[in-house]
Amino acid sequence: MNIDWANFTPMTALGGGALIGLAIAVLLLTHGRIAGISGVLNGLLHRKARDVSWRAAFVIGIIAAPLLAHLTLGLPEAHIDTGWPLLVVAGLLVGFGMRLGSGCTSGHGVCGLSRLSPRSMVATASFMFMGFFTVYVVRHFF
Repeated sequence: MNIDWANFTPMTALGGGALIGLAIAVLLLTHGRIAGISGVLNGLLHRKARDVSWRAAFVIGIIAAPLLAHLTLGLPEAHIDTGWPLLVVAGLLVGFGMRLGSGCTSGHGVCGLSRLSPRSMVATASFMFMGFFTVYVVRHFF
């Protein structure tokens, strides 16, 4: 692995992580809710009348923030070196894993670990291991 030192931005990453931490803390303290993306979307799609507004604002923010960053900062172009069929299969597998694990990486990895949830610790260790394993298999056997 090579680090692209010209585009290495640890302070930007630290700032982004701090903002994510602040956002999940504010959501937990003000609404008593976990900022897991799958749970937020699920609640929005099933339209629980009393909490649609914060869920909609959350999703709009997830979409608007990178668009705003792109317009103001000029983000680098993303390159995906695979075709649509593999991306669709990968997305379906992630969705299956999310349902199997009762939550997504943001819910378990960010929110659950910060609350020292044993279930989130197991889930995060599982998806991290499978990610490492998948990269190893793809790089060494394909």
